[in-house]
Amino acid sequence: MERIAIKPDLKLKTKLHLFTLSLLSIFVFTGVILQFTLPLGRISYSDVAIVVWPIVFGILLIGWLIAAPIIHLWVNNLEYFIEDDRIIIHKGIITKIQQNIPYRAITDFMLHRSLYDRILKMGSIRIQTAGQAVTPTGYEANLGGLINYDELLSELRSRLRKVNHESSPLTTQNVEGATNENVMQDILNELKLIRAALEDKK
Repeated sequence: MERIAIKPDLKLKTKLHLFTLSLLSIFVFTGVILQFTLPLGRISYSDVAIVVWPIVFGILLIGWLIAAPIIHLWVNNLEYFIEDDRIIIHKGIITKIQQNIPYRAITDFMLHRSLYDRILKMGSIRIQTAGQAVTPTGYEANLGGLINYDELLSELRSRLRKVNHESSPLTTQNVEGATNENVMQDILNELKLIRAALEDKK
């Protein structure tokens, strides 16, 4: 099988931008609540607006100015390589990381499509491994921003089955066969010794 190189679709940037806007909208919601609750005392609506809304919009502006370039660089540096025996993920902005996940450590692949994924018509494939670290996500790695996610999922599962078939069953049979042969040889040797001992007594 050949090596497959995959770059996440640019829609991944849109997804991350939408997610960032969803988080920042919490501050707008907080501003609305303050706008309608604080004037219940002696403070007027205009006094609240003068203080609250500049702070809210300042947070929104700073948050967007920080998040936008990080999202751009992160997606541009993200790349996946599907090889015969492993999956490699290149990621990082300042620090470059290469994550190698051999098929022999993988237990399954899980297709994940969030609300944003369904809106943008893309998906993510989560990689589950037997010895994965305990993380909040519950999976080893994530291949995000995929358009042809169904085709890739089928290809990955096919490669996983191929690797498992080549490494596990044949090796197990060989080991079991060798073990059984050794046991039979030991029994035969013991029987020969017993026979020889009985003949000596005669």
